[in-house]
Amino acid sequence: MKRAVVLAVAAAIGGLSFATLAQSGRDNLGALKQMRVSGTDLNIPTVPQEGRNAEAIRANLKRVKLPPGFRIDLFAIVPDARHMAVAPSTNMLFVGTRKTTVWAVTDRNGDGVADEVKPFAPSLNFKVPNGVCWTKDGFLIVVEHNRILNFPAAEFFYEGPDVAVIEVVAQGSLIPVDEESYNHGARTCRVADDGKLYVTLGQPHNVQPLMKFSTYDKVGIGGIVRMDPFDGSKREVVALGVRNSVGMDFNPRDKTLWFTDNQTDGLGDENPPGELNRLTRAGQHFGYPYWGGKFKVAGTSAAPELKDMKEPPNAVFPQVEFPAHQAQLGMTFYNAQQFPAKYRGGIFVAAHGSWNRTKPTGALINFVPTNADGTAGRAEVFADGWLDDATGTYRGRPVDVAVMKDGSLLVSDDYAGAIYRISYQP
Repeated sequence: MKRAVVLAVAAAIGGLSFATLAQSGRDNLGALKQMRVSGTDLNIPTVPQEGRNAEAIRANLKRVKLPPGFRIDLFAIVPDARHMAVAPSTNMLFVGTRKTTVWAVTDRNGDGVADEVKPFAPSLNFKVPNGVCWTKDGFLIVVEHNRILNFPAAEFFYEGPDVAVIEVVAQGSLIPVDEESYNHGARTCRVADDGKLYVTLGQPHNVQPLMKFSTYDKVGIGGIVRMDPFDGSKREVVALGVRNSVGMDFNPRDKTLWFTDNQTDGLGDENPPGELNRLTRAGQHFGYPYWGGKFKVAGTSAAPELKDMKEPPNAVFPQVEFPAHQAQLGMTFYNAQQFPAKYRGGIFVAAHGSWNRTKPTGALINFVPTNADGTAGRAEVFADGWLDDATGTYRGRPVDVAVMKDGSLLVSDDYAGAIYRISYQP
C-alpha cells in the first residue's frame, strides 16, 4: 500500500504549484518530502559528450585487451563515475560518486552511446552518494556516507531538479556521527528478492583498534546490514569480519550474497590478498581483523595491539583470493545472453588498482565462473590495459560493472571520468 501511495503522489508532482523556496545552498529535503518546489533552476546543465577529452579516452581504450570477439567503446563521459544502477524500464542508468553528485545517464535513441549526462536531483545536497540500486518495483535507492534516500519512479521524474523522495535513514543515523571518516565511507547497496535493502559499511581504519570492536559489531561497521528500504526499520547486521567491502551482488540462482573486500595496507607487496566472499546465512563472520584472506593480520606490524586476539570461531574464508592491493570494488553476476555461454552465470569484478605497492597492479576486470554447487571457480583476467606496465601510469581505474538490457557490460571509471561499454560480436 505504501508503495502505491508514494507512486500516486509522485505522479502528481508535475501539477503542483507552491510558493518557491530559496535554495540558498541548503539541503531541500524537507521541501521535497512535502512535494514543494525548491526554487532550483529548472535548466540543469549537461556534461559535454564530445571534444578533446572524449577523443583521448577513446584512444586510451585501444590499449585495453579483451578476449576474441569482444570490443570496448566509450559509452559516456561521467565525471567521478563510481557505482551504477541500470534503470529497469528505460534506456538509462544512475551513477553514484564519492563527491556530491548522482548522475542521470540517458541513451535516448538506443544506439549504445549516451546522449545526455546531467545531475540527478540537484536541489539536494548529497554527501558521498556512492551507492545506487533499485527495489524490485522500481524505486531508486541512494546510499550516502551517513544517510539513505529512496526516490519513487526516479527514471520517470529525473528531468527537473526537484523529485519525490523518501527519507529511509536520516542524516547521521546510518552510523554514529563520531565514526564518520574520509576513509572507507563509500557505501554500496543491493535489494534482495524478499525486498530487504543490504548496505556495506566499511570500517574507517587500516585495522580497527580493539576499543572499537564492540561498537562496530553492534552497528555493522566492518560488515553488511539489511533493513526495510522505505523506512529503515528491522535493521540487522548480517555479516561481520569485513574490512571494506565496496561491491556486492546476489546470485540469482541460489540467492546467496557475494561481496568484495579490500584488505590491510602496509604489509608488503604480496599480502594480504583481495577477497571475493559468499554469504550463505545471516550472522556469518569473515575473519577480519584476525584474518585477511588466509593471511593472519592480527599481531603483524599493522595490528600489534591485536597480538593476543583469539581467532574468530567458524570464520568464513574467501571464495577467491586476488593478488594483493588490486582493490576489487564493484561486481555483478552476468545473466544475459549476449556473451558466450562460458560467461553466463559467472561474476565480473572490477579491480580499481593499487596505491601503495612497489610496482602498481590492477586496473582491470576479472571474470570468476561459478560451479554447479554454487561455489567459485578459478578467476581470470577478462579486460586489462588501463595500467601502463612500462611506466606504472594509470590511464583509467575501473570501479563498477553493470549489465545492460542488451547483455553488454558497462564499466565505470572514476579516474578518467567515464563509462565504457563492452559488447560481443562473434
